[in-house]
Amino acid sequence: MKFSEFNFHSDLQDGLDAMGFENATPIQEQAIPLILEGKDLIACAQTGTGKTAAFVLPVLHKVAVANTHKYVNTLIIAPTRELALQIDQQVEGLAYFTHASSIAIYGGGDGMAWEQQKRAIEEGVDILVGTPGRLIALLQSKTEQLKHIKHLILDEADRMLDMGFSEDIARIVSFLPKDRQSLLFSATMPPKIRDLAKKLLNDPLEISLSISKPAAGVFQKAFLTFDGQKTNLLRHILKYGEYQSVIIFASTKDKVKSLARELNGLEQSLKPFHSDLDQSEREEIMMGFKAKRINILVGTDIISRGIDVENIELVVNYDVPPDPEDYVHRVGRTARAAGSGEAITFINEKDMQRFGSIEALIGYEIIKEQKLPKDMGEGPEYNPNKRVNRGGFKRKR
Repeated sequence: MKFSEFNFHSDLQDGLDAMGFENATPIQEQAIPLILEGKDLIACAQTGTGKTAAFVLPVLHKVAVANTHKYVNTLIIAPTRELALQIDQQVEGLAYFTHASSIAIYGGGDGMAWEQQKRAIEEGVDILVGTPGRLIALLQSKTEQLKHIKHLILDEADRMLDMGFSEDIARIVSFLPKDRQSLLFSATMPPKIRDLAKKLLNDPLEISLSISKPAAGVFQKAFLTFDGQKTNLLRHILKYGEYQSVIIFASTKDKVKSLARELNGLEQSLKPFHSDLDQSEREEIMMGFKAKRINILVGTDIISRGIDVENIELVVNYDVPPDPEDYVHRVGRTARAAGSGEAITFINEKDMQRFGSIEALIGYEIIKEQKLPKDMGEGPEYNPNKRVNRGGFKRKR
């Protein structure tokens, strides 16, 4: 389906034409008409399918048609500052020929940023994108501007619930008018998402596309490795693979920092990305990565969602993620928008059961290599049914 068939406002369509956007993705094709009709919606789609534009475009159309620009029209809630910024940037790009305005609201900035965010709400920015914590702080003193909100959008709702934001979301929604259109976008659809939808949405329609599956364009592979072999194997892959854009996922921010130090001396430019960096540092690194001045990011799951960088060639899971859904989000950083890419996972003896759960979720086996480069020896044998005592306490979910 072509974007021209949605009969968007001419200013919005002019922007799409200028950017060369012609054909809608499946999630856009299904979601946009329902949003234009004013329906509440639960939409479930994997990362990289164009779901941000699926809710931004119909909202921009409505803003352009109304042409009031006096009050906050749309509130978008996102789990992380990176995703909030990403959405805001997409709004700015898609709204280039319209008069719609937007701002991203998130913590970690200076006092000037705080004042700018408050002033934007007072003056009636059209689209407000924010993280739960900062939104609550701002909304407590600026509730008057929210009485006219027409659209509430929760993006990556499953992630927000995983991060413990359910009470924050309920508090934010208490400031909003009941007569609004509510949209919930999620990459997965567990029971807790349906429970949230019952509380926030009014007789919602539902769209589900390719739940919990990596994109078809991702070539997935795994190496069976002992912990002491991982870093040398990673160096070998990066040296001989000639990749220009890589994300490496590690389990903790301390592991991210140490791994970045161990990988010093690579020909490619590399930066660690973790929560200890201040906001300006994180933004600068992300801009450098998008511009290909930085070739390799080493990070935790903080970058498994909410960044939209084109042509990422390789994703490496240095550690197997504890949640199978996180695997889907990690490898979803490559092969976006029907592209292609590669995902490599390192499996040690303790992570085999976890990796077996990943294969059970996605419904097929992933190629596994036990033979490593000659000077590294062989890795462990794969046995996903062997129970491993990791020590400590089991986390309640």
